[in-house]
Amino acid sequence: MLTKKRYSVKDMFLWSIGETLVFLTYASLITYLYEILDFTFLDVPWTPVALIGTAVAFMVGFQNNAAYDRIWEARKIWGGIVNTSRTWGMKVQEMVNNQYASSPLELEDIKEEKKVLIYRHIAWMTALRYAMRQRKSWETSHLSRSNRKWADLLHIPEKISSLEDNLMLYLSAEEEQYVLSKSNKQTAILYLQSKHIGKLKEKGIIWEFSFLELENVLGELFIHQGKSERIKNFPYPRQYASLAYYLVKLFVVLLPFGIVSEFADIAKYISIDHSAVGSYFIWLSVPFCACVSWAFHIMERMARIGENPFEGGPNDVPISTISRGIEIDLREMLDENKNDIPGQFPEDQNVQM
Repeated sequence: MLTKKRYSVKDMFLWSIGETLVFLTYASLITYLYEILDFTFLDVPWTPVALIGTAVAFMVGFQNNAAYDRIWEARKIWGGIVNTSRTWGMKVQEMVNNQYASSPLELEDIKEEKKVLIYRHIAWMTALRYAMRQRKSWETSHLSRSNRKWADLLHIPEKISSLEDNLMLYLSAEEEQYVLSKSNKQTAILYLQSKHIGKLKEKGIIWEFSFLELENVLGELFIHQGKSERIKNFPYPRQYASLAYYLVKLFVVLLPFGIVSEFADIAKYISIDHSAVGSYFIWLSVPFCACVSWAFHIMERMARIGENPFEGGPNDVPISTISRGIEIDLREMLDENKNDIPGQFPEDQNVQM
C-alpha cells in the first residue's frame, strides 16, 4: 500500500511501542544491577560492541536497500500494467469492427464483443491481485502484534470478498468455472483472451494485423504478470535476512553492558564538580540505550516488512487501488453509466489499498 502523508515519529513509535518498552526495561535492569547492586562485573568493553554495531549497520543498510529495490520494482511493474491495460482498452475499441468482416455484425453485437474483452481484462487484473495477496510461508509480518493491529484498521479488499464473488462480475458462468479450475487463474484468463480474439480474426471482426497487435499486448501482460509473480514467489534470501535479524538482537543485548560502564566513568568526572548531577548521571544511559536499540531495531524491521511488497501492509504497493483505477478508466471507455461503475476503494488511516 501507499500512504498519502509522511509517517511521523509518533506513528513509528506506536508501531514499535512493545519493543520500545522492552528496550527501556532491559536497559533499566542492567543499570540497576550495575549501580544499585554494585554488579560492576557487568562490563563489556565498548570497542567490540562498537565493532558489532558497525557490522550490523552495514547488514541492515544492505537489507534496506534490497527491500526498497523490491518495492520499487513492484511499483514499476504495476505501473506498466496500468499503461498496457489502457493500451489494451484503446486497441480493442479501435480494432474490433466490421471493416474486414465477411458477415458484418450488428453494432450492438460489436459493442458486446468489446465489452467481453474489456471485462475479461478486468477479471485478469482481479485474479492477479488476489494471487499477489495470497500469503506465502516466508511472509511473517502478520506474526507481529503491532502489524496485526495495523491490519485490523485496514480493510484490504482481497480479505473482505472472495475471488469467486469478484470474477462472476466480469466472466460468464462457463468461463468462471474454467478459470477457477486452474491453479494459475490469471494465466487461464489471458488464454481465454487469446482464444477469443483468434475467433474474431477468423470471422474478420479483427483484421489480421490488428490480431497481431492485440496478441503483442497480451504478450506484454504476460511479461508484467511474470515479473510480479517473480517478486511474490521468490523471497529475499534468508541468509541475509536471518543474519541481519540475529545480529541486531545480539547488538541490542550487548549494548547496555557497554554503555552503562561508559556512563559510569563519565559520572565520576562530573561528580568532582557537580556531585548531585554525577550521582544520577548513569541513569541517562537508560534512554540512550533505548534510543540506539530502537533505531537499529526499527531499521531492521522496516527492511523485513519491505521484503514482500504485496502482503497488504501500510507501505506495500497499492495493487487494489491501482486495479480499481484501471477498471474505472476502461469502463468509462465503454461509455457505461457512471452509476454502474464502482468507485475507488476508500482509504483507511490515509493508506491506499
